[in-house]
Amino acid sequence: MKLVRIACIYTVVTAFLLGIAYPLAITAIAQLAMRGKANGQMITRNGETIGSAIIGQPFTGDSYFHSRPSAAGTGYDATSSSGSNYGPTNKSLMDRVAASVKTESAGQAVPVDLVTASGSGLDPDITPAAAYYQAPRVAQQRHVSQDTINALIARQIQPRQLGILGEPRVNVLALNLALSQMTATGAQ
Repeated sequence: MKLVRIACIYTVVTAFLLGIAYPLAITAIAQLAMRGKANGQMITRNGETIGSAIIGQPFTGDSYFHSRPSAAGTGYDATSSSGSNYGPTNKSLMDRVAASVKTESAGQAVPVDLVTASGSGLDPDITPAAAYYQAPRVAQQRHVSQDTINALIARQIQPRQLGILGEPRVNVLALNLALSQMTATGAQ
């Protein structure tokens, strides 16, 4: 009976320490040390939250840059974050990719990240190649020169982290916000 009592005490103490005290301490440290990152890196304009810098969201209009397709729930659903888990020969995956290629195709090879979902289904970034691929469509719809759009993309390219980690990337929300600001102010 003594061993059962000790086991129960250890269970309660461990559950409290690891289930309550530790998460609260880490949350408090994160809030003090890096509040913006701890709260999802939300982007606000005029007091209104319009998105997160770290969670993708859909853009469908021809006058905007498009994000990667999402396999998360009904699309960019953070509560259903996951890839499709389909293999490369799965008919459902091949049909979805073919439909995406048909939607995005501008008569040339479509960058792979515009037609395939990321592992999480929430990737907010595309490759610079995917952004430049969309530049002619966006320039035509916005009635600005393609050189202006290309310059905007170049300013939005984020380099590899620490110069060696990952690949250069473009955050689609930040790019579309810069695009809207540029065309709203008439800076072309």
